[in-house]
Amino acid sequence: MYHDAHVYIHIIKMRMMETAILSLRVPQEVKEQLSKLAKATHRSQSFLGSDAIRRYVEIESWQIAEIQRAIAEADRDDFATDDEFNAVVKKHAG
Repeated sequence: MYHDAHVYIHIIKMRMMETAILSLRVPQEVKEQLSKLAKATHRSQSFLGSDAIRRYVEIESWQIAEIQRAIAEADRDDFATDDEFNAVVKKHAG
């Protein structure tokens, strides 16, 4: 069973804070855990949900950008030489 939750996404722009409303469904268990966490941390469920989504988006965006950079390097045939590769292996694998 899912429960509707309203999450306020906070976007900071040059000293002004804009918010948008995002409605989503989460499993009832997640909603209950969020409620308990909010009470324990004296934060609102909205704050915790917004913070979790912000962190997730930052991490996923970083990972996608790194993958795209790696693909671009591969497309340019920009690979490590055998000596560079062996040096890294020796450094980390002993």
